Amino acid sequence: MKSMLIKNKPIYFFAVMPAMAAGLASRHFGEVLPDWVRDHFGDACWAGMIYFGVRMVWTHRSIIWAMLLSCMFSWLIEFSQLIQTPWLIEIRSTVWGALILGHGFLVIDLIRYTVGILCMVMIDRYFLRNKMDG
Repeated sequence: MKSMLIKNKPIYFFAVMPAMAAGLASRHFGEVLPDWVRDHFGDACWAGMIYFGVRMVWTHRSIIWAMLLSCMFSWLIEFSQLIQTPWLIEIRSTVWGALILGHGFLVIDLIRYTVGILCMVMIDRYFLRNKMDG
């Protein structure tokens, strides 16, 4: 069982990459994408990337556990945007800080994160898990 868990880690690592790439691409090519994709896809992919990262680190945990932890983490990051201290504002003004921590609290982001995680859970459940089992 332990060797199976170790074998799963690269699958989740490589699942992080397209989630990250899709999210960044939705920001970079936003002007040529439909408005709804430009507006929602990046945040959903960011949360999906968090989900696959959680699955990679804690392969022995259930999908539900990973989904809940990913949701809590994403939501905490969003709620942290309500905190506007000078040192956090300075971190958020960098490219990496903005990508990881965001800028301003938006309720719609909570929905985007949740939908993104749920989409990745479906991919995990129906595609990745079948690949691992078969």
